[in-house]
Amino acid sequence: MSIKQRIMDDLTAAMKSGARERLGVLRMIKAKMQEAEVNLRGAKGRDYQLDDAESTQVLVSYAKQRRDSIDSFRKAGREDLATREESELAIVKEYMPVQMSEDEVRRIVREAIAQCGATSPKEMGAVMKLVMPKVKGAADGKMVNQIVNELLAAK
Repeated sequence: MSIKQRIMDDLTAAMKSGARERLGVLRMIKAKMQEAEVNLRGAKGRDYQLDDAESTQVLVSYAKQRRDSIDSFRKAGREDLATREESELAIVKEYMPVQMSEDEVRRIVREAIAQCGATSPKEMGAVMKLVMPKVKGAADGKMVNQIVNELLAAK
């Protein structure tokens, strides 16, 4: 079953059960996916539907928005809103691929550094170009960036 179909089935179940928060989050995800489809239809045809990779990318983008909101609310001292955003983020994460651990990302970054022979932070772009396709959707880009910076600075 595709990610999109799973979300649609869960949205129907949330409507039937009266789970308001879950229903709201699933409706927002559905809207984000429809928006992405509409944007891609110009290039890929009128009846284009997102595949799982594109659906995952929509989820990753939406999760990043939730994390940014959490940070903003915490900085503003609005713990109540940050808590609500965290519960919404937990629902979004149910549909995302299992996230890689920091150790797994470090291993991939070390391999990429060895592969391209990077020796300084100036070569971060070359390392990121090798790492990101391997971790796309399965690791937070911010965490990857920090690990690459850390490992290259230690060289």
